[in-house]
Amino acid sequence: MINSHVIDSHAILEAFQFRHACKEFDASKTIPADEFELILEAARLSPSSFGFEPWHFIVVQDPALRETLKQHAWGAPLKLDTASHFVLCLAMKSPFLNYDSPYLPAFMQEVQQHSEEMVNIRLGFYKQFQQSDFDLTDDRKLFDWASKQCYLPLANMMTVAAMRGIDSCPIEGFKQQETEKLLAEKFDVNLGVYGLAYMVAFGYRKHDPKPKTRRWMDQVVTWK
Repeated sequence: MINSHVIDSHAILEAFQFRHACKEFDASKTIPADEFELILEAARLSPSSFGFEPWHFIVVQDPALRETLKQHAWGAPLKLDTASHFVLCLAMKSPFLNYDSPYLPAFMQEVQQHSEEMVNIRLGFYKQFQQSDFDLTDDRKLFDWASKQCYLPLANMMTVAAMRGIDSCPIEGFKQQETEKLLAEKFDVNLGVYGLAYMVAFGYRKHDPKPKTRRWMDQVVTWK
């Protein structure tokens, strides 16, 4: 059990104040391998709806592959040139997330270690969730839902990075269809299984950011 006093509350808030969308990194600095493994482990251990982990991460370190991404990712060129590590997050597509997909019972047995009886029970709940509770009844809705799950590891990666003094920048500035076609051609991504949810860059800032601005607590939280 975690002792709540081990992690100082001031240190946590300092990390959130430190984190910003870093537009340009110091290209001369590289994140140590063990530090980046920690960031990836935060992603791996992240929660997801039903625990289905509908994500896959590609760490793009090859300069030639980074260069190819620039043509359709208008929000990424400077980050691709200067980031220590650059990550693509793929979200699983509907054929693998439909309640009747053969992938899900296999996943629940092999990864989640559920019995066949429990798998059938959970699939029943998931079918209701998919068909009526959340109305995930077409491919786009289901992909968007999977992408929402992918933003949980994104937040965890950026937070852990900030707690270690590492900068980050989440990126949605790309043409999705064109970039996904490129991923199929150059990155061996099976577009029948995955689509691109986001990109995120990691490294060390080249310039100090502007002071952080946010609404006040009483503007974003209502107690009843």
